[in-house]
Amino acid sequence: MFTGYLHEEERYKKCFVDGWYLTGDLVKRDTDGYYWFVGRADDVIKSAGHLIGPFEVESALLEHPAVAEAGVIGIPDPVAMEVVKAFVALRPGYTPDETLHKNLLAHARKRLGPAVAPRYIDFCGSLPKTRSGKVMRRLLKARELGLPEGDTSTLEVEK
Repeated sequence: MFTGYLHEEERYKKCFVDGWYLTGDLVKRDTDGYYWFVGRADDVIKSAGHLIGPFEVESALLEHPAVAEAGVIGIPDPVAMEVVKAFVALRPGYTPDETLHKNLLAHARKRLGPAVAPRYIDFCGSLPKTRSGKVMRRLLKARELGLPEGDTSTLEVEK
């Protein structure tokens, strides 16, 4: 166990409740009693009263045979607070067209329900990833909203 966050003592103290360390991971428990990782508490999308884990939406999109990679963010919405937007890189042999776009939306809605499924899907050649292969949602959001990208030193260099 680490002993604190550098120069952030209050943040460290907030991680403990009644002697328990709270990791910030969100899980759900199914009817069989199994726990399923949903995402990080600091990385949820708050949309019309729902807390949506980007990981859950990305996993559903990756079940579709056309999808090679998926990255999901929340974008501002005047009514719902945020709505889900997905960025999808396709497998070889698939073409980003309106038919596939509708097919992916239908797949996500069937798998997740209309409240959790992405409202928007953008096709892209590849997604920004760390050198270890993790999709950088923070970078997707910054680019989408025109915000500063911050530190990109861990970004995978495209070949």
